[in-house]
Amino acid sequence: MHTFIKQLISQGPVLTDGAWGTEFQVRGLEAGECPDHWNLTHPDGVEAVARAYVEAGSQVILTNTFRANRLALERHGLADKLREINLRGVEISRRAACGRACVFASMGPSGKLLMMGEVSEGELLAAFTEQAQALADAGADALLFETMSDLAEAKVCVRAARPTGLPVIVSLAYDSGKNLDRTMMGTTPEVAAAELTEVGADVIGANCGQGIESYAALCQRLHDSTTLPIWMKPNAGLPELVDGGTQYQTAPLAFAQHAPALLAAGASFLGGCCGTSPEFIRALAAVMKSRQ
Repeated sequence: MHTFIKQLISQGPVLTDGAWGTEFQVRGLEAGECPDHWNLTHPDGVEAVARAYVEAGSQVILTNTFRANRLALERHGLADKLREINLRGVEISRRAACGRACVFASMGPSGKLLMMGEVSEGELLAAFTEQAQALADAGADALLFETMSDLAEAKVCVRAARPTGLPVIVSLAYDSGKNLDRTMMGTTPEVAAAELTEVGADVIGANCGQGIESYAALCQRLHDSTTLPIWMKPNAGLPELVDGGTQYQTAPLAFAQHAPALLAAGASFLGGCCGTSPEFIRALAAVMKSRQ
């Protein structure tokens, strides 16, 4: 385990942040628009989201760089702005954190299927290496690969991140199979934990995919399969279509009521994903403080 991570969790579980994409939508992000481009076009809006999480109690906030790898940006015609988008993403979160929170750089999947031959392993490695280096150059405290569904791609991500020397967190989305406990590619938590530990991840976990109700069991299975710290960021329930728009039905206090079970199951990092907001983080902070 990276010494930075060991030091960070030495005082107990760490509170992370909530959703970014749904917060941008509230602020006017249009369907199909590239959220990462907001680092250049709407930096004040991005900073407002980051600062709101710091003020809510987040000890770790992310960056608006989830889709800022070359393969994803090419679909928006923004590949030529890759380095600038990543540099500004870290810069904005650092400014919002103002020394009160660590900044973990968010890195998402390529959007291409390795097993279907849409992309090669070499192309993935090059794309993630390029983004990881830009984020490291910008001063990120760690690299977080999140919402990954393909374990093979996730393992390439670890290889791409290692040369930066930064801690590497890998978080998969478990939302498939009869019990919704497998990734889209059919990987179980046990297999993911074993293989990600072997390739050198510093933290492993789960985010997105489904609501918080099933996350304690998922956390326990990951915890039982590795000695690494566990990262947990569930959704605020499953999305529902209401009046033509997507809504998440779990309320902040109901969400936070599951925190004790997650912490008991071994979560070292706890926050929220889609549909969560600073109010969710404030509710989690209150529960975590009461336990301490």
